[in-house]
Amino acid sequence: MTDGSTRHPDDSFHVFDTTLRDGAQREGINLTVADKLTIARHLDDFGVGFIEGGWPGANPRDTEFFARAATELDLRHAQLVAFGATRRAGAEAARDPQLAALVDSGAPVVTLVAKAHDRHVELALRTTLEENLAMVRDSVAYLRSRGRRVFIDCEHFFDGYRANRDYALAVVRTAYEAGADVVVLCDTNGGMLPGGVREIVAEVLAATGARLGIHAQDDTGCAIANTLAAVDAGASHVQCTANGYGERVGNANLFPVVGALEIKYGRSVLPLGKLAEMTRISHAIAEVVNLTPATHQPYVGVSAFAHKGGLHASAIKVDPNLYQHIDPELVGNTMRMLVSDMAGRASIELKGRELGYDLSAERELLGRVVARVKEQENLGYTYEAADASFELLLREEVHGSRLRFFTLESWRTISEQRQEGGTGNEATVKLWAKGERIVATGEGNGPVDALDRALRTALERIYPQLAKLELVDYKVRILEGSHGTGSRTRVLVESADGTATWSTVGVADNVIDASWHALEDAYTYVLLKSGLEPGQD
Repeated sequence: MTDGSTRHPDDSFHVFDTTLRDGAQREGINLTVADKLTIARHLDDFGVGFIEGGWPGANPRDTEFFARAATELDLRHAQLVAFGATRRAGAEAARDPQLAALVDSGAPVVTLVAKAHDRHVELALRTTLEENLAMVRDSVAYLRSRGRRVFIDCEHFFDGYRANRDYALAVVRTAYEAGADVVVLCDTNGGMLPGGVREIVAEVLAATGARLGIHAQDDTGCAIANTLAAVDAGASHVQCTANGYGERVGNANLFPVVGALEIKYGRSVLPLGKLAEMTRISHAIAEVVNLTPATHQPYVGVSAFAHKGGLHASAIKVDPNLYQHIDPELVGNTMRMLVSDMAGRASIELKGRELGYDLSAERELLGRVVARVKEQENLGYTYEAADASFELLLREEVHGSRLRFFTLESWRTISEQRQEGGTGNEATVKLWAKGERIVATGEGNGPVDALDRALRTALERIYPQLAKLELVDYKVRILEGSHGTGSRTRVLVESADGTATWSTVGVADNVIDASWHALEDAYTYVLLKSGLEPGQD
């Protein structure tokens, strides 16, 4: 682990990430030490200045993280930060075990949480206001004497400031005069709004002259706005978490904050070239914490630059900036045209361009595709979530016939309840491929899984390229406007081949039939991606 002290000559603005500590408090996140080390590498690769690794001494996992970080992390951009609390009331800083654990962690930077709300001092710490100031002073001075850089998180600061302005300011002054590099004003309960944050940060800066930071929770949905409001008022240190992970509804999201600072404010807070890594890093961290990336997240969501309306598409055809606030490539994202019953000719033309078709002079063809999409979506299909099925539809209209690598004769599934308990599922498919009639069976965890296995058994000998096909997600929806068990069903299948993922859709009166249509498209598409031409079936 390197401390990075020689790699940041410009210390004028800090991007401080607390995903490994505050973000890990989100419900549903349970990070192993290996997970934390992986996320730290991603954050360092993104170029944040500080990575708060956890609370050494408070739990064995965080203690182990810092021990392993010393030999397993080679940070190129970030400095590792240990989190802890000020000394206990009535204790001596040099003898406090929590402070000793912070020093023993080896982290070059320490963040100490301190009480800044008078009621919390008296009710939570059960000590006097004067002793709390001494705890702050002694703890900062001790850590500085041990060669550590110190940041102070003033917990519940904004609530405390409104309750007892003079005392909250006294905590800031005490920390700063004792040697804290930054005093962070924390909206711990997340109840602030941007106007109030801007006003209070400006007042604290004027009253104390301290270097200020901001830590905003998102309970009002304003954590990003509150963070930027603090920057507007003079804060030069922002604390965030990747993808906004955190306790309750979360923290200020690292990626929109950095995107705003870099692009909107024109402030270089990342190493050169790292902004374009933002989407990749966001999704990589989501994979580590085992949460699906938020599709509508600003800047990095898959829908952040997706356009569905025909009016939008017509304008984007002239100039993409007419309906986009930035070029998505700046943050490593891409523009997507969604094909739906709202699509017009411009949407189809742009989507065709994405897929390698120049349809600009094909007005009749565009009209047919638009009409076909609207007709299909009226039956329950959705192509905005099934790009692969749309590409097959488009190819069919362009070439005048359905692209087929195999032709179905029939399929059948059997599900049985067994006397000894449990169920059995078997499927049989009969099809033609390359002039050969093939009959194959498969067993699976359910009828659809059995059908997939039977289809794979039938075709892998003829098309070995199918060996890399993997079905990674399966969604079923009963369509609105239908009735009971006779309702029409839509199935979306997400597939992958190790290099890319794609989705296909099927709609029918029952779930197995709909699944067959989605599977047929998935198998056809992977063979198409493999560069094969349809054989004689």
